[in-house]
Amino acid sequence: MADLKDFAEKLVNLTVKEVNELATILKDEYGIEPAAAAVAVAAGGGAGAEAAEEQSEFDVVLKAAGSSKLAVVKLVKELTGLGLKEAKELVDGAPSNVKEGVSKDEAEALKAQLEEAGAEVELK
Repeated sequence: MADLKDFAEKLVNLTVKEVNELATILKDEYGIEPAAAAVAVAAGGGAGAEAAEEQSEFDVVLKAAGSSKLAVVKLVKELTGLGLKEAKELVDGAPSNVKEGVSKDEAEALKAQLEEAGAEVELK
């Protein structure tokens, strides 16, 4: 357990450059694409964290419709301006982007609306 705590502390204290190098190694050698959020968290405790830019645009990604698919389809239709058939196809094709390049506030509001309708959502 102590080894894992030491490892976690080392990860948290990586510089931005080291995090980027780690992400490249994981992708090139192991085929693992680190999530942007995980990279940002790891970079947050590093000495170069002040150089990291805050994300200004987000994508709202529907992970799953959840238990209330009809409500989610209707909400996706309303939020995107798609027709009912296209909204259903978007929901059926989850994970899929509902909105791209939106502000943090708008992304969080859309996420809250979709989760209230029963969907599983993430911001990227």
